[in-house]
Amino acid sequence: MADNSLRKPRWYLIPVRILIVTFIVTLLSFAVSLLLGIFGVVLAAKIKGVHPNMTLAYRDVALPIAAMIGTVVLISSSVMEIRHYRQGKALDRIAKHLHPAR
Repeated sequence: MADNSLRKPRWYLIPVRILIVTFIVTLLSFAVSLLLGIFGVVLAAKIKGVHPNMTLAYRDVALPIAAMIGTVVLISSSVMEIRHYRQGKALDRIAKHLHPAR
């Protein structure tokens, strides 16, 4: 019964998981930073008494923030996935030494 929970780590799934996590977090950070950028541009335009220039929210706020967060997530998820793979590989070797007949 406990043997079903143990499975051999697969190295080829690491880049897939890294890219999926990076894409999702970057997309969410772009959406949130765009929302905050729009609020900031509208507020600044209202204070100055001019029409808001919404391209500033995309170009100067949302895109750089999403790029920075995406880079950080890419690096951190790569480190975490590689660490998880190496840990699973070590646990697999330990399980093989404890139960050599399986």
